[in-house]
Amino acid sequence: MKLDVIVPTYNRQEMLKRTLDSLLAARVPEDLSVLVTVVDNNSKDKTRDVVESYVERYGRERVRYLLEKEQGRSPAINAGIRATDGDLVGTIDDDEEIDAGWYEQVAEAFSDGSVDFIGGPCAPRWGMECPEWFPRSYSGVVGWVDGGDKICPFDENYPGILMGGNSVLRRTTLEKVGLYTTALGRTDKHLLSCEDEDMYHRLRDAGARGFYLPGLIIYHYIPAERLTKRYFRQWSFWRGVSMGLIDRGRRSPVAYFLGVPRWIVGKAARGALRKVVRVVSFDKNRAESFADELAVWDFAGFFYGKHFYREAKDAKSAVETGNDSLAVSRTS
Repeated sequence: MKLDVIVPTYNRQEMLKRTLDSLLAARVPEDLSVLVTVVDNNSKDKTRDVVESYVERYGRERVRYLLEKEQGRSPAINAGIRATDGDLVGTIDDDEEIDAGWYEQVAEAFSDGSVDFIGGPCAPRWGMECPEWFPRSYSGVVGWVDGGDKICPFDENYPGILMGGNSVLRRTTLEKVGLYTTALGRTDKHLLSCEDEDMYHRLRDAGARGFYLPGLIIYHYIPAERLTKRYFRQWSFWRGVSMGLIDRGRRSPVAYFLGVPRWIVGKAARGALRKVVRVVSFDKNRAESFADELAVWDFAGFFYGKHFYREAKDAKSAVETGNDSLAVSRTS
């Protein structure tokens, strides 16, 4: 089997070195070949020089550089997918390091021909001490994923989604469900997200078979600037906007109020009420108090994304057409 690892990157030349070091040092089984493609998303630093230095050391059969001028994580990943042809496609972010046994987990999982995709835990590598107010229920803000210590299927019972920063998919499966939607995802201008959630639902809707593997570990660096309440508020709001955009094209089978799923409205209302009670009663549980506040930001973002957010192209249409055929889109 051939595995293409796609690493989208933007202005992180120093962290990218750690990512590449881990990808090139990890053990590769004999029945697996690996090519790492770094997709430079218009970086202004010396990202290209860094990658080219690795190409010189390891050769183009191990590492390649690709420039993608359309800004955004999704366009960068899509460019990497189009430019490669391996049986398997993995994505790792530029602030992550893989475990030494990561490739062995991949090879073992896909030795079963019925497996279509896999994901695993993202362990935090803290840039500073985790603050007291950090709500564990919002660990997704910093990409902290822990699905437990047992292998389990990605089905209706799994409490999360497939995170794109630690995932591997069969290319044939991608050809069925299509590329990542470019209507969602972080850019240099906003914190839109949920491109992974959209892909996960498309995989599930297509009947693809996936598993969470506790041994498929990556280590995610969390810088101090992401451990602020301001960042958490922004992330929650823009994730809500992203969910609202998805809902324009894929309505959930639940009750709605004001165009928002009623459970989101209820969670926000209860959070706001508890927030007031905590203030009045001098409750010192800072983590739970902040989680209550973030529930309100979730609702505000969803409402704005569902009813008011506009980009140059209509977001609803972009989400619906995000699964263009990979076979048609591939350029190499």
